[in-house]
Amino acid sequence: MPRLPEESVDLIFADPPYFLSNDGITCHAGKMVSVNKGEWDKSQGPEVNHEFNRAWLAACQRVLKPNGTLWVSGTSHVIHSVGFALQQLGYKLLNDITWVKPNPPPNLSCRYFTHATETIIWAAKSRKSRHTFHYKLMRELAGGRQMKSVWEIAPPEPAEKRFGKHPTQKPLALLERILLASSNEGDLVLDPFLGSGTTALAAMRLVRAVLGIEADAALAGLALARLAGETCAVLVAVCAFGAGLDLRACFVDRSGRARTLKMPLEPKLVHRECKYFFVGRDEREVIYSVAAQTLEDAWESFRNSRHRNVPVFSVIKTETEIYLAQ
Repeated sequence: MPRLPEESVDLIFADPPYFLSNDGITCHAGKMVSVNKGEWDKSQGPEVNHEFNRAWLAACQRVLKPNGTLWVSGTSHVIHSVGFALQQLGYKLLNDITWVKPNPPPNLSCRYFTHATETIIWAAKSRKSRHTFHYKLMRELAGGRQMKSVWEIAPPEPAEKRFGKHPTQKPLALLERILLASSNEGDLVLDPFLGSGTTALAAMRLVRAVLGIEADAALAGLALARLAGETCAVLVAVCAFGAGLDLRACFVDRSGRARTLKMPLEPKLVHRECKYFFVGRDEREVIYSVAAQTLEDAWESFRNSRHRNVPVFSVIKTETEIYLAQ
């Protein structure tokens, strides 16, 4: 994150360590399982944990635009520290969302209430921020009433975990609601704890640019595999992050199958095409497609087409490159 320019990000979603890995047990799919998630989730004590939270929240504040906002999810083990750190740093607290999980796992000790919620804090960069909030859209999604701060959203479906499992994976529906509520098409979204890539996938589906940071190499691989398999089923250009990723020698098979295509070291680019697909809001099917250099050009073409009055849900961009051996 130190490499990112100041005031360059519109929205941040963060799902930091909950510090829950204490050798306890819980119930999952009817079985007793360990709550340990990894070394990254072990508590170092309340003081050290709080300094960690304050440090990454300060880094987020530096890269947020003046009117940018931050969303942080967590349980009681971490969210109170996060809220205090936000106030210490001068963020403006906007809402605390209660995410209700239907059919949560039972409490095996029978000494506490069953944990069925998580808290998500929404905060603006400062008290001077004029944050984005799409009130009318949220009201429409709530059936014509003001959307409340209690959201009942089911945990990730099995299909969302087909590329691998993450212990604290968030449902795609949750991230899509957050992005729809507080960002615009073309905005830059950052997730400093990318995990399984849910934030990135939601951003791509909703035509937002996205940056993800993940320290665990295995989880970074999971996120890349998921994004490659979920976004589209054609070969498209991929942007590398970090050194040592040779995209020419390891093209991505977007069908989700693990396959490596051996290519010459210096293949010749014979065709490049950028195409935009407009998905209808009501029918959820492609209603218009056009080859264009930019999103603005694609919208201009759409507005001049016979489909111009059809409500659009999203725009999907594909970049196709064809290489041949010389």
